[in-house]
Amino acid sequence: MTVETATLAGGCFWCTEAVFNDVVGVSKVESGYIGGSVANPTYKQVCGGDTGHAEAIRVTFDSDQIRYADLLDIFLATHDPTQLNRQGNDIGTQYRSAIFPHSEEQKAEAEAAIERARPDWPAPIVTTIEPLSDWYPAEDYHQQYWEGEGQRNPYCLAVIPPKLRKLRKSFAARIKEGAAA
Repeated sequence: MTVETATLAGGCFWCTEAVFNDVVGVSKVESGYIGGSVANPTYKQVCGGDTGHAEAIRVTFDSDQIRYADLLDIFLATHDPTQLNRQGNDIGTQYRSAIFPHSEEQKAEAEAAIERARPDWPAPIVTTIEPLSDWYPAEDYHQQYWEGEGQRNPYCLAVIPPKLRKLRKSFAARIKEGAAA
């Protein structure tokens, strides 16, 4: 077992967390904040758009079961990497599409993944590759949000199921056994 970490920002962290929780080889998904200038930001501060942070997820995975490149392909397919500083109705730099590589190898993989994904999108991909910086876990109530409160939240009910359907359709071989349909 080779444990690695991926840090990805694809808009609302509740939505990206829900997707990656169902992926084979992923042992943990933590929602948090990265890429900003304020130490220990709060959700309210980040949502205000003044800290420079992105809502992001930190994915812990076994690279013997799933490659970092595969995680990036899933990431780029299950959110819209062509929307600058937004995902759907969420607007602001805190909802940007970004990859935060943990090594030079991950940076090269991120560049290659963006190139692989270009033909799948009708507009240019605007996902940035940003330097890894301080990670701040989101407040406890944001963790595993879809599994709890999220399934009663109208926003989540509108946004997350289509992402999960796309994951199941496009990456069926990468879905954990027993994951909800």
